[in-house]
Amino acid sequence: MPKVLFLPHKIILPQGGEFNANKGETILEIALKNNIKLEHACEQSCACSTCHCIIRKGFLSLSGWSEKEDDILDKAWGLEPESRLSCQAIIGNDDIEVEIPLYTVNYARDS
Repeated sequence: MPKVLFLPHKIILPQGGEFNANKGETILEIALKNNIKLEHACEQSCACSTCHCIIRKGFLSLSGWSEKEDDILDKAWGLEPESRLSCQAIIGNDDIEVEIPLYTVNYARDS
């Protein structure tokens, strides 16, 4: 069973956390199931970049990405080569390490 390690995030998850995952789940599903309030303004439809995350370890274990995801990621703040939308990144067999960026682009939220 793969593990997902979320690195500390000073607002969402100050201590970080490590959680078991099932192959085939998305990073966002793991976060939500473990009460991590990771933004997802488009309700997991690959239409915004609010669930942007950076994969620090295990990037190649995740599913491939689509051209649509790539286009949406271009709108994300702090984009890196190992960036993924957590709603689209499907977990494979290996453990992964995830960083949630401090900022996100959410035009639907005032704060």
